[in-house]
Parts: sequence; C-alpha cells; structure tokens
Amino acid sequence: MDLNTLITVEGLARSFPAPKGGGNVTVFDELWFDVAKGEFVCLIGHSGCGKSTLLNILAGIDKPSGGVVIVDGKEITGPSLDRAVVFQGHALMPWMSVMANIAFAVTSRWPKWSAAKVREHCQHYIDMVNLTGAEDKKPAQLSGGMRQRVGIARALAIEPRIMLMDEPFSALDALTRGSLQDEVVSICTKTRQTTFMITHDIDEAILLADRILLMTNGPEARVAEIVVNTLPKGRVRNELHKHPNYYAMRNHLLDFLVSRSEDLRGMVEGVDPKHPPMVFPKAGDGGPQPTLAASRT
Repeated sequence: MDLNTLITVEGLARSFPAPKGGGNVTVFDELWFDVAKGEFVCLIGHSGCGKSTLLNILAGIDKPSGGVVIVDGKEITGPSLDRAVVFQGHALMPWMSVMANIAFAVTSRWPKWSAAKVREHCQHYIDMVNLTGAEDKKPAQLSGGMRQRVGIARALAIEPRIMLMDEPFSALDALTRGSLQDEVVSICTKTRQTTFMITHDIDEAILLADRILLMTNGPEARVAEIVVNTLPKGRVRNELHKHPNYYAMRNHLLDFLVSRSEDLRGMVEGVDPKHPPMVFPKAGDGGPQPTLAASRT
C-alpha cells in the first residue's frame, strides 16, 4: 500500500434480500478504489447504484457482504470518531443550541476537557463556518443552510481523519448551496481534510473533487471510471467555465450520466475491476478516452 493512501476499498460488495423473496439482490460488487491523505474524492452515480450504502459502510454503520475497507492499514469494523459523517439532513438535536450540538460531539471525542476548553474549541469551528453570533440559537431558529453549516462544524470539530458527506447540499436552494460549497472548498484547502463525498451535481464535483468516481447503474454496480480533475487546485466557482478543460470535464461527466452509466452496466467481461480506467478530460481530446492505469493500491 502507498504510504500516502488513507482509505483502501478492496472487492467491496453489498447484497440485500430480494423484496419478494427468492434470493438476494447485489447492489454493488467488486468495488476497488483508494483515497489519499488530504484528497477530496467525489462519487457520482444514478439512484440505485448503492452510493449511500457505500458511504454507510465507510462510516462503519453498515457491513459489506464481501470485501473490506482498510483505513490507515486497519480493517474498519464499526463507527469511529476518526470518521465523521455529514448527512443529507442536518441530523441536529433540536433541543440543543448550536454550541451545545457541537459541544456534544467534542466531549465525546475528548471527555476530559474542561467546559471552557470545549467551548473555545467549538467557537473556533463555529467561526470557521461563519456562524458567529448564532451560538445560542436552536435548529428551529436557523435556515436550512445554517443548519447544514452546524453539521459541517460538528463534523470538523472532532478533527476526524476522514470526513464523509452524503449529498449534504442537495436539499438547499442554489444560492445557499453555492455558498456552502465555497465554504467547503476554503476549509478543505486550509486544513487538508481528507473527504469522500456523494453528489449528483456535476459542477459541484468539478469544483470540489481531486478525483471523481463514476458508478455504473445498479444492480451489481461497479466503479466504471476514475476521472482525474484536470482543472488546477484553487478552483473558484465563477471562474470554472473560463478554464479550457472545463467543458471537456463537464461533457465527459454528463455523457456518462446520460448514457454510458447504463451502457457500461454488465460490460465487465475482460475488465479488471481492481484497476478502473483513469480518465483525464482535456480541451481538444475529442471526447471520452479512458486510459488504463494502475491505482495506488
């Protein structure tokens, strides 16, 4: 294993009993990929390919039917404070204030800290997500975007090695979503936070991700391609479209979602799932041109 690799997924599969009996349904099978320390990886795929199930397995709140997830050389066997999750819904405790919601997580991580130290630590992350002044408000007093900011601050405050995000901005309006995406870009750039995120939003993936995993349609979904973001670091939302590689990236991802995610389902004969094709979309490359390349595992 590469010393820079933090997460390694090897031959992961998840099956569930068929709803009307008669055996199991395999949602995904033979997933192989890795995530490096400090890397931001997005996963894109249609509903039914097992995206949220995969994230739950990475979080340790679900178990695979086959294969393993290895974090820093050790197989995960359950939840850990080293892996924080930001869900689609804010998942805040409604009777607690912003400060108390974050402090609850912090004291779980560091139970021996004094109340003053906990509050100081929480305030740092409240300020980081631009919620200064809202410390004593309850979730019902906050907008949807502000509640998601609290969820992000809570995840960051326990200083996890890995942040897992399950379409955290999907229910927000476009302006709020854009603002929160910018916050995440800024935070992850400053902290080098290792992040694995599920999204349906192509432009969100282009803005945030270093690499984008493309899943075929389910059942028996697999990682069809790994797209390397050819737009340089330091991406800014209102400047993305000016980069010569932007439309090549966007068109490649859109083409996959519109047609190739279904076309590639089941076309696995002779394809090594351990080494999904690596793709580097660039201006003038004439469309999708997958190139087989070994992963870091």
